Amino acid sequence: MKEKLYQNLIELSNGKFSSKMLQTVAQSRISKSFIKSYSNIYGINLSEVSKSQQQFTSLHDFFVRELKADVRPVDNRPTIFTSPVDAKIEVFGKITDGMMFTVKNKPYSLAALLGSTKQAKRYEDGTYIVFYLSPADYHRIHSPINGQITRQYVLGQKSYPVNQMGLEYGKKPISHNYRMISEIKYDDQHQAAFIKVGATFVNSIELTNTTSNWKKGEEVGYFTFGSTVVMLFEREAVTFCENVTQGAKIKMGEAFATML
Repeated sequence: MKEKLYQNLIELSNGKFSSKMLQTVAQSRISKSFIKSYSNIYGINLSEVSKSQQQFTSLHDFFVRELKADVRPVDNRPTIFTSPVDAKIEVFGKITDGMMFTVKNKPYSLAALLGSTKQAKRYEDGTYIVFYLSPADYHRIHSPINGQITRQYVLGQKSYPVNQMGLEYGKKPISHNYRMISEIKYDDQHQAAFIKVGATFVNSIELTNTTSNWKKGEEVGYFTFGSTVVMLFEREAVTFCENVTQGAKIKMGEAFATML
């Protein structure tokens, strides 16, 4: 009952008009007056931010803020994957029953997530990890490894919330939301899927690096609102690091997986 009620309410409020209105308000000059209360409510560490609050032109400008160059050191060991975002580790583990994984007791199909059974077969019996970005988090996206982008494509039309209620009661938002999928070839034999999932009615995932060669730790894009990143790995390709536990916070540049 709760699940159906939640889905109906979200569907009623999730349209082109409401999405556009939300974007317009967040990008308006008047929204600048909300920056101070926003940062206080979410406990944002302003000492890490590259500009003062007064220098931001809108709430959106603050939301996609850049950080000072030295506050997110990147683990540069060549066999290490580093977190592409500041986030909470929502869940991680083995891809089971061939091509399925679970988030908040909801089963997700790799074929639905990637839009193709053929694409999904590459990650059969592999591993996955889900990073959740809250409104408080730094929302710039960085490359998790040195590699070549072999394919990049977009799926989905709308974006539903991917917060705790959204994951529990929503219509499988991870595999139904607007999402941008980047496939990264990181050695002669392996590649990983790097999936950026839109959220909260707004489909804005902006790429700032459109080249095909990514370097670990460099910025490649940003989310306009709170969102989620999913990474998929092939069978027996990586093992997760000791700091990877469900619900743990992780910062961009910190190790989360090691190549096998």
